[in-house]
Amino acid sequence: MPRIFGNKIMLREYVDSDYEHIRRWVNDPKIVDTLSDSFLYPHSEKQTRDFLDRAMGRDWKGFVIAHCDTEEYIGQIDFVRLDLINGFGEIGIVIGNENNHGKGYGTEALQLFMEFGFRELRLNRIELVCWEHNVKGRRAYEKAGFVQEGVRRKKRYRHGQYYDEINYGVLRSEWEGDRTE
Repeated sequence: MPRIFGNKIMLREYVDSDYEHIRRWVNDPKIVDTLSDSFLYPHSEKQTRDFLDRAMGRDWKGFVIAHCDTEEYIGQIDFVRLDLINGFGEIGIVIGNENNHGKGYGTEALQLFMEFGFRELRLNRIELVCWEHNVKGRRAYEKAGFVQEGVRRKKRYRHGQYYDEINYGVLRSEWEGDRTE
């Protein structure tokens, strides 16, 4: 896949040197608290290496989010599910360092990734799920044009309580309409 450039960030391929950046966040409770349950248990160096090897493989469907100027790793955005027959993809995204939160990197990455999905892959729908306590993520998703489509009540247990799972989606027609306004 080619690199995709935005104003502050670029979406680029995974490279070996991303390993050290991923290792910094993959077991950081402040980062993984809002991610999937696959981060409930610590990740070993081997698990991180195996992930990176797959991400650098031919069939991976995602990008590293990096600074435009330095190409330094900020996070990653990937299709965790991609159905080209039915025209939809589900996104997973992480900004791996708290110092990079609140700078608009996630929103810009979502916008670039949606443009890639709708224009290059001819998707009709892009979706994602998020936990109700992920307030920063929800703000970025809505700012990027995602619409809350439903709630699966009290689906996730963390920190002694249950949280809702919020389902977001955006259709190509909505995305195209947002771009013409």
